[in-house]
Amino acid sequence: NSSVQISPTGTLILRHFNLSGVYTCSIVYKLTAMQPDKNLVIKYLIYAYSDPKNYYEFTARYHTAPCNSSHNTSFEKTLFQILNKLVAELSCEVTLIKSECHHVKMQRGGLQNEIFFTFSVASLDRENHNRLCQQSACDAFHRLNKAKHLIERFFKQQVEVSRKSSEPLPEIYYIEGTLQTVWVDRCYPGYGMSALIHPDCPKCCVVCSPGSYNPSNGIHCLRCDSSLIYGATKC
Repeated sequence: NSSVQISPTGTLILRHFNLSGVYTCSIVYKLTAMQPDKNLVIKYLIYAYSDPKNYYEFTARYHTAPCNSSHNTSFEKTLFQILNKLVAELSCEVTLIKSECHHVKMQRGGLQNEIFFTFSVASLDRENHNRLCQQSACDAFHRLNKAKHLIERFFKQQVEVSRKSSEPLPEIYYIEGTLQTVWVDRCYPGYGMSALIHPDCPKCCVVCSPGSYNPSNGIHCLRCDSSLIYGATKC
């Protein structure tokens, strides 16, 4: 069919491939025109794979208004609008994962209210964006690192502005030194990494074999004896 090609040199090419399993290649050939046909049957076990879904995960804390205040909701909305605007030119997106307001006991000054933000920055698919750019500039890793730098600079500038200002601190402000960043690898549902099964590509997200599954954006295929298909997303 249209997804299978044989090149002039005899290479078998599978395009848009996602059906993993055992494939049989039957070849009929003659060494010379006078000799009888020879048959050769080769079986291949072929696995589909996908690139990992990479992103940066950030945590940051803000001194805030009382936890039930509507000011916090308004501030959160404005903050993430600003962060998304910062990285939009890089075809990246900031997503809020979690925000929690807590009463934190201080050594001096009693209780204060703090919001704990957890958010991610990920690169959007390049195919969905029509801007022309150099190949290195379009690379997802390059764009993500640039977005990370912009976000870190944004929080650093908040500290610098607070230090230079002679005005009292506002009701809601960033707490210096609380921004933390981690690099996260994830595989899509039905795919997982395994250096043991796929030593040639230990960092590839390879389709889960029968007997295993990955229900969500985890890293590994989990064991499931009742799963009989490739790429299972449930047991």
